[in-house]
Amino acid sequence: MQTHKYDVVIVGAGGAGMRAALESSTRARTAVLTKLYPTRSHTGAAQGGMCAALANVEEDNWEWHTYDTVKGGDYLVDQDAAEVMAKEAIDAVLDLEKMGLPFNRTPEGRIDQRRFGGHTREHGEAPVRRSCYAADRTGHMILQTLYQNCVKQEVSFYNEFYVLDVLLSGDPRTDEDVRAAGVVAYELATGEIHVFQAKSVVFASGGFGKMFKTTSNAHTLTGDGPAMVLRRGLPLEDMEFFQFHPTGLAGLGILLSEAARGEGGILRNSENERFMERYAPTLKDLAPRDVVARAMANEVREGRGCGPNRDYVLLDLTHLEPAHIDAKLPDITEFARTYLNVEPYTEPIPVFPTAHYAMGGIPTNIRGEVLRNEKDVVPGLYAAGEVACVSVHGANRLGTNSLLDINVFGRRAGIYAAEHAHEVDFAEVAENAEAPTVQLLEELKNRPANPDRIAAIRRDLQEVMDAHVQVYRTDETCRHALAEIKKLKERYAAVSVDDKGTRYNLDLLEGVELGFLLDLAEVVALGALERKESRGGHFREDYQKRDDVNFLHHTMAYRTADGTGEEGTDIRLGKKDVVITRYEPKERTF
Repeated sequence: MQTHKYDVVIVGAGGAGMRAALESSTRARTAVLTKLYPTRSHTGAAQGGMCAALANVEEDNWEWHTYDTVKGGDYLVDQDAAEVMAKEAIDAVLDLEKMGLPFNRTPEGRIDQRRFGGHTREHGEAPVRRSCYAADRTGHMILQTLYQNCVKQEVSFYNEFYVLDVLLSGDPRTDEDVRAAGVVAYELATGEIHVFQAKSVVFASGGFGKMFKTTSNAHTLTGDGPAMVLRRGLPLEDMEFFQFHPTGLAGLGILLSEAARGEGGILRNSENERFMERYAPTLKDLAPRDVVARAMANEVREGRGCGPNRDYVLLDLTHLEPAHIDAKLPDITEFARTYLNVEPYTEPIPVFPTAHYAMGGIPTNIRGEVLRNEKDVVPGLYAAGEVACVSVHGANRLGTNSLLDINVFGRRAGIYAAEHAHEVDFAEVAENAEAPTVQLLEELKNRPANPDRIAAIRRDLQEVMDAHVQVYRTDETCRHALAEIKKLKERYAAVSVDDKGTRYNLDLLEGVELGFLLDLAEVVALGALERKESRGGHFREDYQKRDDVNFLHHTMAYRTADGTGEEGTDIRLGKKDVVITRYEPKERTF
């Protein structure tokens, strides 16, 4: 075992992690731990753009952006956080430009902007061009730009280090004085355990979409950060709200960016009807993602799907000029050609909703500080990006707000983490701090041979979540999912791994990641069961209306110390008030 000491340790090297590192490393001694080489992080898969009310192409302002974010999130957005994000969006884009990010340009040389779903002018009167973009590779460009600047700034990276535990100075369920103390990591190349002591820890480890079968998420998005925090007795917030992006390649889930519809793409059913005119007469194909995803799923359910099994709809770009498609959507069209053998110039592309983004996660305030309950923070513990829930997305995230979120709140987390590190000494770490991690790995590695497989349990989990906790949910489907997850956990407790080695043992680590996914899937299904309303990305067929009287609150999920919880789980649910500043909830129409 090796030990290290840093003022700030950042877990994850995607957009949020590296943006935090750029801030903290100039103020404090900083290390970035990542289970991937940084430029392979999932931020690179984001395509469409990063929104800001620059008003380079059309009139716009940050207040309209705030309103769209609140309304798009079905009024579960914490409005103080939305205001911060919309106000700081402009500087966030300009900062990236000054770092060297090659945004598309207008003929006048300004940063170009295009339309995106749910972004409107003057409280919903018309779509507005707010998304700043680099073709359909914006996330890739952000990731490369941030990494190059981190290298320039000599940020310390520990690549292929799997963080498997967060160290706290006590148990937040029983001890009042609890603060961050560091993390425990497994080095993939050697199998060695490393303890990183830190005055501040920033989680920026991404989402958990791999609990679903049809997903745009990479294989590595297994919810490590939220699961570690949950196991340590800290809460998770709004986990039932998961976004299903409308346009995944049918049968595969590979993402086709909303940019395709922003550039004029049209969704059509088997009757060649532009069906979104019936669901969202004003914004049509550029309605928020939850509205479009449900509309697509409904077209298929009512028999207007396309293909031999009538199980998808079509994204039509054939009316656009090929030169325009090549200039603005090169990656999207190449995906269609490569994976479906479809030529977008002349053929519509088969698409269907795909699990895309977690609105819920580790609860934080606008400083990025992690909450231990409804109001109190854990000193020295921060989170930013998809792993976090500052609740700037509420019940449904607007497209291009994710790349903005990672930059605004990644920057904030880095600044405040470094400031905190200057104010305190290292918390005491127990001599055997690594023991739970060692026990976890050794127990999994040394189990008796079992014909069951990690991959088989993961596949069954994904099929359960796709079938029962996807776009449409009911009391029956959520209960069925919980029962199946319980059985999968029992199978997981007995499963073994074949690889007993120490170097590059991905078999072992996939076993650990599956445990994280099972924990989080249970929280998602339980939250969906208990929220007896439809709001944003969470749609209950047995409770189809939004219920502000009983459910205008955030869901807080805690793991109980004694193993007793709700519905036969070890999870206890609580509530947290939504922050409302200027926009009172009202009916959401588009």
